[in-house]
Amino acid sequence: MLDDGRLQCGLCPRECKLHPGQHGACLVRGRVGDQLVLHAYGRASGLCVDPIEKKPLYHFHPGSDVLSFGTVGCNLACKFCQNWGLSKAKDLSRMVASATPQAVALAAQHAGCRSVAFTYNEPVIFAEYAMDVADACHALGIATVAVTAGYIQPPAREEFFARIDAANVDLKSFREDFYYRLTGAHLQPVLDTLRYLRHHTSVWLEITTLLIPGYNDSPAEVTELCRWIAGELGTDVPLHWSAFHPNHRLRDIAPTPRDTLERCHDIALSQGLSFVYQGNVRGGRGHTTHCPRCDAELLVREGFAVVRNAVAADGTCPHCGQKLPGRFL
Repeated sequence: MLDDGRLQCGLCPRECKLHPGQHGACLVRGRVGDQLVLHAYGRASGLCVDPIEKKPLYHFHPGSDVLSFGTVGCNLACKFCQNWGLSKAKDLSRMVASATPQAVALAAQHAGCRSVAFTYNEPVIFAEYAMDVADACHALGIATVAVTAGYIQPPAREEFFARIDAANVDLKSFREDFYYRLTGAHLQPVLDTLRYLRHHTSVWLEITTLLIPGYNDSPAEVTELCRWIAGELGTDVPLHWSAFHPNHRLRDIAPTPRDTLERCHDIALSQGLSFVYQGNVRGGRGHTTHCPRCDAELLVREGFAVVRNAVAADGTCPHCGQKLPGRFL
């Protein structure tokens, strides 16, 4: 509670300050009396069984199924949002009436899923709900995955990711100006989250960058981004380049050319990254996981399907014995 009577939310760097009856920028957290209430708790915008590769996670239980679900709202305001129908939804009726944490965990178990993913919209904004779902999942031996922009305050970050087994973090750009103008957020908290996950948790980490022509795909920026990952996080963190498609408020921008994906792929390799992928395009490079030592094909994919898995049971390359980073079945 602030001196002027407003109530400040401590979940994300926006630090929304609310009068009674107001909701935060995320749309789903609001002030009721002198409390902050998560109006999306226990309600989901959809439940779907997906391949884990669709998140994308290529080194976490590859070839397994994941139960994906989310709510509505977001604490970023990305002009290029590929899922803006949910992230900008103000009508809570878009969600099902009831999806208790136990019900979500049981649905995953009945579907034979190895994990549950908090996805579709930003899971940070429904952190309390996600954490309770995670506890219910772990009680049944089911892992949890966060697909997130990583825009969260340190105290909440520690509590949230303590319940997460794997995360794919969107590193949307390596420029503060991009974050401010196109997402309404800031770069540094995202970098802090990435460092925290890599160096202070056991969460398996992968990164995705959506390449938007003319905005974040210059060779200079891509080189800086890859160099930062290699130096600050390590060369074995998988990086997924994703192709932009015109959407939301950037409908006048052309889709990402294949040449751009290939160029960025080469830059990432030149900066020492061992695992570089092209996540949402078919054909070409960027779908097969190679051994970083002997270059043997260990995980061959067609689309989101793993068509050949040659990783040994102990997670090593059967040809040279090199340990492959990740979590394997």
